[in-house]
Amino acid sequence: MSGSSLGLLIESLVAVLLLVTIGYCVVLNRRLKRLRADESSLRETIAELVRATSIAEQAIEGLKGTVVECDRDLTNKLRQADRFSRSIEKQVELGGKVLSRLSRITELARGHGLVEPARTPATARATAREGAPAGQTVAKAAGRAA
Repeated sequence: MSGSSLGLLIESLVAVLLLVTIGYCVVLNRRLKRLRADESSLRETIAELVRATSIAEQAIEGLKGTVVECDRDLTNKLRQADRFSRSIEKQVELGGKVLSRLSRITELARGHGLVEPARTPATARATAREGAPAGQTVAKAAGRAA
């Protein structure tokens, strides 16, 4: 092989390598364009996420404030309910004592003949019919019904 054909071969090889390099650069350029387009959409997505995060943080702070307020209100309501419960317990206890006293007084009065035994509603109606004329009993019954 002569020197000129060797030079031509080397130059051809360099030309082919340059063509391959140009082709690869075109492919890389397309990929870079897609990456840049994705970068702008990625920036928009990140900006939206930052806004959403900010809104979520504000909402969480609001919820924390609401929880603190609800806790305080619930504590107050529980204390108030506890006070009412104790008050009702005392009133029930006092009512039981009053009832016991009234029962003892009634028993003592019955024992001494001061009070008649309690009548049932049926006994009271029978007594009323016996003691009053027929027309009055019907009129009284009609008056109660009205």
